[in-house]
Amino acid sequence: MISIALSAGDYDWKGGLVSGAVYYHNPDLIRLITEVYGMTSYTNPLHPDLFPGLCKMEAEVVRMACNLFHGDENTSGTMTSGGTESILMACKAYRDYARETKGIRKPEIVVPATAHSAFDKAGQFLRLRVRSVPVDPVTTKVNIRAMKRAINCNTIMLVGSAPNFPYGTMDDIDQISALGVKYKIPVHVDGCLGGFLTAFMEDAGYPVPLCDFRLPGVTSISADTHKYGFAPKGSSVILYRDIIYRHHQYTVTTDWPGGVYGSPTVGGSRAGGNIAVCWAAMLSFGKEGYVQATRDIIHTTRYIEKGLRRMKGIFIFGQPVTSVVALGSNDFDIYRLGSALNTLGWNLNVLQFPSGIHICVTHVHTQQGVADKFLNDVQNSVAEILKEPDVPVEGKMAIYGVAQSLPDRSIVTEFTRLFLDSMYYTPKQS
Repeated sequence: MISIALSAGDYDWKGGLVSGAVYYHNPDLIRLITEVYGMTSYTNPLHPDLFPGLCKMEAEVVRMACNLFHGDENTSGTMTSGGTESILMACKAYRDYARETKGIRKPEIVVPATAHSAFDKAGQFLRLRVRSVPVDPVTTKVNIRAMKRAINCNTIMLVGSAPNFPYGTMDDIDQISALGVKYKIPVHVDGCLGGFLTAFMEDAGYPVPLCDFRLPGVTSISADTHKYGFAPKGSSVILYRDIIYRHHQYTVTTDWPGGVYGSPTVGGSRAGGNIAVCWAAMLSFGKEGYVQATRDIIHTTRYIEKGLRRMKGIFIFGQPVTSVVALGSNDFDIYRLGSALNTLGWNLNVLQFPSGIHICVTHVHTQQGVADKFLNDVQNSVAEILKEPDVPVEGKMAIYGVAQSLPDRSIVTEFTRLFLDSMYYTPKQS
């Protein structure tokens, strides 16, 4: 059984980001991953003749994932560097498939407004029109009727989140699947955030609605092994019901002087070490390890959600399904709560349209006393804020409020570019 030990340096234990806060401090697992990466850090699956064992590891990771999501012998896929690449690959596959089989030259994808921004990135990269469909303001699930209205002769893909990143709620995947079957359009389920929870929740005693290949319209699933698969950063899977879709994910160059060049994903050379340590982590955990981790995480999430719902002055967005709980307020600027919690060491994600914050529960949060500490900090912070509920938010949190109020979104775009520039800043050499 995998165990965790917290130390004073593990400041991310209060974090809200899955991408930075999933830690398993098990000496045996760390030692195993270190040894595996040491043996494979300079390997490259672009050269299968040199590294056949690495290719076998990737194939086995994909097959294990296919089985987890109830695929059959025809289900296939690849590993990628992360959820964004998995989503990008699905969009590329469906774009090329639609062009070849339906002659679609102006491809469109239909996504919930809460779908991950990676779909918008795919639209920019691949010249896809992204039709964003509104969600129900109460349930935060995609409006199925609006999704149906958005479908036209250029639609190449329908998307549902299981769950979505902002609120942790799950779209009605069964109804999206039905639309896909009716209109013969591929349906992608984005399980990047919680896929390695939903796959084990039934066995952990927390059944969820079907959101995998058991639904006939679901043709692809993305799921991040480097989130709740507990592999180190840099790995995800994209899975397809039928291998024909994977064929359209590939890029092949036949007339290059350097030889015939085929690539399954965005990268040519890929980090073989990431594939190997993902394989090692999955085998190390095994089904029992994942089920137990899922049970702990979902139990803690439900405990936190229940405690938050008892508090006056805040509300929960929708019905969280896996590990994300999003908060809002009708009584004060919710960003004030985010700022207050930040000063106490908690790092919660900021949401907009409408304003909100969310916590993403990881296995580190399941340690004794952590959930109660979070609830106490929220309760005390809310009580203090309600003494003067009309005070505006200050500090960096105020930026989010200003950003979403600007009607000219190009200004926000430019500021974001400048922020990204700042990450690459180095001082001039004298």
